[in-house]
Amino acid sequence: MPLDTAQTGPRPGRLTSHEARQRLEHARNSRLAQLRALDESAQSTDAHLVSAQTEAIQRVLTEIDEAFARIDDGAYGTCQGCAKPVPAERLEILPYTRYCVACQGRATA
Repeated sequence: MPLDTAQTGPRPGRLTSHEARQRLEHARNSRLAQLRALDESAQSTDAHLVSAQTEAIQRVLTEIDEAFARIDDGAYGTCQGCAKPVPAERLEILPYTRYCVACQGRATA
């Protein structure tokens, strides 16, 4: 859902900029920890698998950076496919998502 830009307090169904940033920081830190773990285990695992996992994590980190930019420009929480608010529940699960569920399905089809 769109951010509560006034940040006067949480409103039902909305994330404040601070809450969105916290969720994105947590997602970023988790992915960075995954990258460190991959680097540490790279010698004992299949190089192709490590490379594929690293690329996937890098893509998510890019999505996270783009989500931070959407917070800054006021577009965070608005679906880039249909321009409707992304449900807060979806943003809790995937704080870096650009799409609502319906548009995500069309984007990956």
